[in-house]
Formats: sequence, C-alpha cells, structure tokens
Amino acid sequence: MTVESVDVLAFGAHPDDVELGCGGTLAKLARQGYRTGIVDLTEGEMASRGTVEARYREAAEAARILNVRQRVNLKIPDAGIENSEWNRHKIIEVVRRYRPTLVFLPYPNDRHPDHIHAGRLITEACFYSGLAKILPDLPAHRPRRLIYYLCTYEFEPTFVVDITGEFEIKMKALQAYRSQFHNPDWPGEQTFVSSRWFMEAVEFRARHFGYKAGVQYAEPFYVRETIALSDIFPVLSRNLM
Repeated sequence: MTVESVDVLAFGAHPDDVELGCGGTLAKLARQGYRTGIVDLTEGEMASRGTVEARYREAAEAARILNVRQRVNLKIPDAGIENSEWNRHKIIEVVRRYRPTLVFLPYPNDRHPDHIHAGRLITEACFYSGLAKILPDLPAHRPRRLIYYLCTYEFEPTFVVDITGEFEIKMKALQAYRSQFHNPDWPGEQTFVSSRWFMEAVEFRARHFGYKAGVQYAEPFYVRETIALSDIFPVLSRNLM
C-alpha cells in the first residue's frame, strides 16, 4: 500500500483533541501548501456522549474542513493509554510511514490523564522512531521538531501562531463534533466540554493569546529546544503592539 507522506503530523489522545489544540494552525499550514495529517490514538469510546461510529464520522468531517490529507486511528484503549512497547511501536510505524518533519502533540501536564500519558508516549516513540534497530523493516525517521499544544492547563508558550484568518475554520471543525460539544438538540447529558461556556472559553483563550502577541486570535505552543532565527526581521516586525 502506498502512503502519502506529510509535512506535519498532529497527534491527539481522542478525536477532537487536535482540533482544540492546533486546529487553526493545521488549517493555516494547509492553506500555505503544507501536507498535514492527524493521528487519533483512541476511538474516544469512553466518552460520556456519542458513539464510536459517530466519532469516526465527526472526525472525518472535521478533517475535511481543515483540509487534512490523512487521518488515522490507532485504536489504543480510551482511558488506558499505556507507555508500552506495543503502543510505542504503533506510533513508530505511523511516523515512519508518513515521515513528518514536524509533530504536534499534547503538552504532558494536563487535567485529563489521557493527555498526560499520550504526550509522554508520543514523545518517547518519536525519539525511538529514529533508531534503525527498532522495527528494522521500516526505514528509521525522526521528526525534526516536537511541538506541544495546550489542552487545559496553561503553559508559558515558546511561540504562538496567528490564526486570525483561520479561527472560523477551527470553530467549524469543532462544530463537526455534534455529539461532543455544545449542541442544544443533543438529547444526552451535559458534560464539561458540551457546555456553552466551554466553547466560549475556546474563543476567549484564542483571543487571550492573540492579545499577548498583538493579533486577534492565536494558538500557543511549547518546544523544548531553543529556536534559532537566521533572519529576525520577518518574524519580529509583524506584530502590532
């Protein structure tokens, strides 16, 4: 089977995590001509609302809205994301097949244990993906940079991405998850993420980080390494402060 490589691969513990954490940035990258992909670790089967079948349909619709080239689900048990050799190998296989330059993943300090475990698991697997003696039938590949996105608990970002032009696309992608987020017509119980104020908080957070950078909407990111700029002017002369 031929697999199209991507420039950027975004991992989430559950379908909808990527859209929340870096959906605007993925939409921006796609508009700029980069090939993007999403990997959901679990099917979200332990969620209080919706079904696995519904989540697959919603995830496919969200991917279409974000203009994502590839979306796969690794079917790791929801609420049971373990940093095991088996799970690391699943991630190594997908990283080597799609060969991304950049990987987005959950910041491993969060309210949800799945986000914590996913962040650590993906971090380790991306490193081991560069070791040729692990799964030697697939050529080794290590992404050039791991970029952590914010889930619930905030961090001091290394940088933010201006998503003013993509914010509406991000929100449309989130609205594709009709079973999960605010939907007055949904008959099920209300949860933390299905309340109206949660979606208001998504906008507030984007405005907050945008304000800090002198733009309308932004998504925050953290990287562990120091970033070197060869030409500071294009980057540092754009924001209005």
